[in-house]
Amino acid sequence: MSVELKQQIDRAVSVVRRRTSLTPQVAIILGSGLGALASEVSADAVIPYGEIPGFPRSTVEGHAGNLIVGRLEGKAVAAMQGRAHFYEGYSLADVVFPVRVMRALGAPVLLVSNAAGGINRLWSSGDLMIIADHINFMGSNPLMGPNDPDLGPRFPDMSQAYEPELIALAERAALAEGIPIRKGVYAGVHGPSYETPAELRMLRVWGADAVGMSTVPEVIAARHMAMRVLGITAITDMATGEQVKTVTHEDVIAAARELEPKFIRLVKRIVKEMT
Repeated sequence: MSVELKQQIDRAVSVVRRRTSLTPQVAIILGSGLGALASEVSADAVIPYGEIPGFPRSTVEGHAGNLIVGRLEGKAVAAMQGRAHFYEGYSLADVVFPVRVMRALGAPVLLVSNAAGGINRLWSSGDLMIIADHINFMGSNPLMGPNDPDLGPRFPDMSQAYEPELIALAERAALAEGIPIRKGVYAGVHGPSYETPAELRMLRVWGADAVGMSTVPEVIAARHMAMRVLGITAITDMATGEQVKTVTHEDVIAAARELEPKFIRLVKRIVKEMT
């Protein structure tokens, strides 16, 4: 971590600390169309990204752009209501900056969510998927450049990027809530264009079950900083390469919002059961 980056993180933390003294136990990133969970947080502070130095602002519908610090199911949380993406023109270092700030605020756990296309032919739009692993097909990595060992190792291990204990907790929470759950591999792509049928066939051969344009950079940065990570994907359309209907972002947002009630129930149960 360069001196400049450390100063940026410190400035951002200072702004948040002027609004709240809570130390988050869980950092949460709410993906496209999934921001309604923020209304379940008993907020101590709601801070627009534009007021936090260094926070990139999302230009995409379905990403409100607020950092909410408060309590959810008795746990102190820092919840990002929306995120910035690589395809918006930000560097990956910019994209993961909020995760670094939430870690600096004290959060040891990252719960990251997204909306994605389903590649697995046995699945359906409307499914929720626990991310068991990911494929970085973005063509870059947020850890490129000089490394500061005070932040994390030069070559962080990613063999268990998504913690097995948290995956098991999420599976138990889904069972307790009566919510059908999938578990699979998420492929992160650059975007913003949707994938061609040939690209989707390639990703399926590689072992991907879902494809989206986020999450992977944040997870890499979180693991670099020794955060425990759990990922949840909302399957908002079937991207098998065989569909007749074209996919639009409006369709994705609408499908994600239909999924929100069970997504909210699942996340609340997970947070409640976390230790």
